[in-house]
Amino acid sequence: MCKVRFLLISLSLSLVNLFYLVMQTVAQIFMHLLFACNPLHNPYSLSLLLEILGIRVMKEKAPLTMKDIAREFGISVATVSRALKDSPRISAERRAAIQQYAREHNFSPNVIAESLRHSKVMPIKIIGVIIPEMIHYYFATILAGIEEEASARGYRIMVAQSDEKYEREVKICQSFMENKVCGIIVSQAKDTMKYDHFQRIMDAGVPLVFYDRICTGVNASRVVVDDYFGAYTAVSHLIETGCKRIAFYGSSMSLEISKNRFNGYKDALLKHGLPIDESLTHFCDNRADAEAITPEILTSPNRPDGFFAVNDDTAIGILYTAKRMGLRVPEDVSICGFTNGNRAISCDPMLTTVEQRGRVVGEEAANILIGHVEGLIPRDKAEKRIVRTRLIIRGTTK
Repeated sequence: MCKVRFLLISLSLSLVNLFYLVMQTVAQIFMHLLFACNPLHNPYSLSLLLEILGIRVMKEKAPLTMKDIAREFGISVATVSRALKDSPRISAERRAAIQQYAREHNFSPNVIAESLRHSKVMPIKIIGVIIPEMIHYYFATILAGIEEEASARGYRIMVAQSDEKYEREVKICQSFMENKVCGIIVSQAKDTMKYDHFQRIMDAGVPLVFYDRICTGVNASRVVVDDYFGAYTAVSHLIETGCKRIAFYGSSMSLEISKNRFNGYKDALLKHGLPIDESLTHFCDNRADAEAITPEILTSPNRPDGFFAVNDDTAIGILYTAKRMGLRVPEDVSICGFTNGNRAISCDPMLTTVEQRGRVVGEEAANILIGHVEGLIPRDKAEKRIVRTRLIIRGTTK
């Protein structure tokens, strides 16, 4: 009986020891998990714990933000921001953990948001740019010039397309203002007839610079090409190479550039003693319209022997229409455009045209705007710059 009791007591002690060992092992595992789940030691803590527990979590497709990092570490966004900037106010260990997490999750800071946070002590260095049409070669070269000058001066650009629509232009201006851009560079849409949205920008103290299509309704800085001289030179060349009846294809006279080019056209005719025939003036500024109206003009009894078009696309529309009708260019009819884009050298024959030097226009516009922003040019001074054009003579004129 004593032996049985002794054995039971020994077995009980063994079970107690075994239980103690099991609990000790469980405690060690638990402590290991707590250690592993500490963000300071392992930035993948949450993912690791879920993996251990056998839980699959779909990865978010949205870009990682500082809020996400702050939530992961249980700290404030401000602390995350300081850690990412390597601030000594945050411990070296925590900085390293946060920075490693940011790298491994491809975190990219929001430059605009960051600039907005500091806009009270330093100007935001984002320039808003409004382009009427992205696909237009001339506007593309202007944009390249703006970006090049802005980048060289430490600025970035935010680009939007008005698509030649007044309502869209107004909304873009409002959006730029809400995003606190440091200034706006714009070429107005063709159908813009009211200018309140531009005046509001200026009234708010935001620098505004026009390029190409300028607004005469507000006293703002502007950069234009010498449209008058370009047109005058082109039409003079047509006259001097034998043309007597020169048609003008242009845009609406509500645009300042159209007025200037038309005045250059008229003055060249008058200078060379040729009459101004209103029947030769047509509102046409794109290839489709040119191909639609030119056949009737070229079959008229007293057809023109020369054409001056407001842009290269329109001129190319005239060119291919004339060729389809069996006319020789330039023997039967001469044609001159205005842009000197890539299409001018891809047509047959290559197009005589006026070069606008869009990249220079863009550089000058950005230079003026940054001058206003940085106080190099007084904000109440309307800076005006003119970029000279030049005639490029090719195969569509004699």
